[in-house]
Amino acid sequence: MTKTALIRPAWTPATIALMVVGFMVFWPLGLAMLAYILWGDRLDDVKGEWGKARESFFGSSCRKGPRMHTRTTGNLAFDEWREKELARLDEERRKLNEAREEFEAYARELRRAKDQEEFDRFMAERSRSTPARNTPDRGEGLLDDV
Repeated sequence: MTKTALIRPAWTPATIALMVVGFMVFWPLGLAMLAYILWGDRLDDVKGEWGKARESFFGSSCRKGPRMHTRTTGNLAFDEWREKELARLDEERRKLNEAREEFEAYARELRRAKDQEEFDRFMAERSRSTPARNTPDRGEGLLDDV
């Protein structure tokens, strides 16, 4: 049996009723409900974008915070092994982040080269299709082309 949420970002009787009640009680609540109905299905995308932005801004520092306060198990051998594994994983994550940054730089350079090639082709076609114009050296006649 599939379950559907009673309050979901759609025009259902429940959401319409909550929106109307929200407007009657306090108009910002109704407005918030209306926004949820209209754009609520995009919340997962927004959360994902915020997560990516946070990750790029803070890097791995937000992951290290909780680990600093992890409890020990009382078994020194296990705790040492766990710390070594966590350090190894952090190193792997750092390497992956560096590889991702290198690839993004490579992709940016490819896009720039492609854009430059398209621009050069456009300028070559434009210079072939338009006859040579004698443009004055000073500001005379600049508005004639418009």
